Amino acid sequence: MLKYKGDWMNQLELNTMNTDETSQFAERLASFLKAGDVIALEGDLGAGKTTFTKGLAKGLEIKKTVNSPTFTIIKEYKGKLPLYHMDVYRVADAFEDLGFEEYFEGDGVTVVEWAHLIEEQLPHERLTIFLYRGEGDTRKMVLSPMGERYEQLCKEIFR
Repeated sequence: MLKYKGDWMNQLELNTMNTDETSQFAERLASFLKAGDVIALEGDLGAGKTTFTKGLAKGLEIKKTVNSPTFTIIKEYKGKLPLYHMDVYRVADAFEDLGFEEYFEGDGVTVVEWAHLIEEQLPHERLTIFLYRGEGDTRKMVLSPMGERYEQLCKEIFR
């Protein structure tokens, strides 16, 4: 069962009991997303970033199997909205121009794993989600909305 607490203006904490709940939350979030939305994912290896993205993809009606784009940096998926899935863990230079802004301002939803590594290139307004491992498959997600669009998004999803 999802449990949450928090302050809309700062951070919202959500606990899931297993990977299915983590995925279900992401799937629900997808129904509120629109073109140009950016979700920054942070968390250690195995924290659930790719599981979260798979749930988001399901919510965007993407049929293709989603996996981590670790070695390709960006994978694109077609669905109700395009999904641009980035894993910037292996980006050698945070200031290297890889054209990220074209995705951030594009016609789809962008998910960036290890987003802090390209902090300078991220749009100021975004939803950052920190994922933390608990015991077994439990996860704690801390949602940090940056900007009015994402504050409203958090209010809507927990309405």
